[in-house]
Amino acid sequence: MGERVLRNRPPLTRLAHAVDERAGRVASICTGAFILGAAGLLDGKRATTHWKVAHELAARCRASRVEPDAIYVRDGTIYTSAGVTAGIDLALALVEEDHGPDLTRDVARALVVYLQRSGGQSQFSAPLQGPPPRSPALRKLTDLITANPGGNHSLGELAKHLNVSPRHLTRLFHDELSTTPARYVEMIRFDMAKALLDQGHTATQTASLAGFPNYESMRRVFVRELSLSPAAHQRRFSTARRADEGQ
Repeated sequence: MGERVLRNRPPLTRLAHAVDERAGRVASICTGAFILGAAGLLDGKRATTHWKVAHELAARCRASRVEPDAIYVRDGTIYTSAGVTAGIDLALALVEEDHGPDLTRDVARALVVYLQRSGGQSQFSAPLQGPPPRSPALRKLTDLITANPGGNHSLGELAKHLNVSPRHLTRLFHDELSTTPARYVEMIRFDMAKALLDQGHTATQTASLAGFPNYESMRRVFVRELSLSPAAHQRRFSTARRADEGQ
């Protein structure tokens, strides 16, 4: 993947240099980091790219410290992000730098994405990693769940939204997402809970805001998915974030 990006390296690196000279900051998405690296813009800096090619970027840019599990990395005026969706996280961070958290929160809400995702690339739940449903109706339903994880998303209520039977809805989820409606909702809530914990909410607050019936049900999901309790996850990533901010 990185090799393909670098086939036209001279014109691309010249462009990267021109942007760096004229702009106050330079950002890359996914394997765009290879262009910045080839232009020497990552020398002496921390950076990231898609986890599949992070090792290749590290081999090519030995003067850079590649962080394969980061969603995005800022080092001075150079910004790099992981996959394409991580570019949204990076864009929101840039909006927040320029316009503050209130506008950024409005933009995130309009895009139906989280303001700040927790953890790294390896932490994301399966429903958020795969492609969206092919069916427009099912896509509308998954967008509804993502926009409001704490809502009433019982099998019966979800089936009503599409005016189908619970059995038919279960079959749709199985055929298109290889999971059940209940499992999908649980994973979306799990992902939101990680973000809330990373933002400093208590475990009890997080369980309620993310839509879990109680703390214990949330704890079971964390232990199953991460082999960590919610409190341990919060300590790990709040410590990692403080370390990043101290760079």
